[in-house]
Amino acid sequence: MNKERVKKLIRELIAEIGEDPTREGLVDTPSRIADMYEEIFKGYDAESELSVKFSEDSDVVIAKDIQFYSMCEHHMLPFFGKITVAYAPNGKVFGISKLVRLVEKYSARLQIQERITKNIADELHSEGVKGVLVIAEGEHLCMKMRGVRNDSTVTTIASRGAYDTKEARTDVLSLIYSGRSRPNVV
Repeated sequence: MNKERVKKLIRELIAEIGEDPTREGLVDTPSRIADMYEEIFKGYDAESELSVKFSEDSDVVIAKDIQFYSMCEHHMLPFFGKITVAYAPNGKVFGISKLVRLVEKYSARLQIQERITKNIADELHSEGVKGVLVIAEGEHLCMKMRGVRNDSTVTTIASRGAYDTKEARTDVLSLIYSGRSRPNVV
């Protein structure tokens, strides 16, 4: 990312919306936004860390409520929430922090929630696990503060391999949502 160009474009944007980019409260805003963009869009440069595996087997590994923050590619407004990743290992397990980093890799971009869910499931499945189930639950400021101004939560689910059947998804969802309301499985 060319931070100097971003700063210039933000100064121009501030002027275009009718503000004075030299006003005391705005003079450093282009620099702050360039720094912020470098941080919140770090997913474009992120490498996969799923090569860190440990010889161990388990029927299912579930990492619940991994926080994510992203930017809607349609309106460039934030959306955020929690992602749960469940997978059936095939003789090896991933370091738990690597699942968090995988969520960060795909959410720290201009993105849509459906693609984050799909990308996480696809990458995990490509690592040779028996099955993957990824559930993302997000709140979208593009829906809350403009347009329909609705306070709903969006849930997306992607399943691969052993979790492609309704029965298998239902079993894993029961584990994930024990004591909480859960989405219906189709």
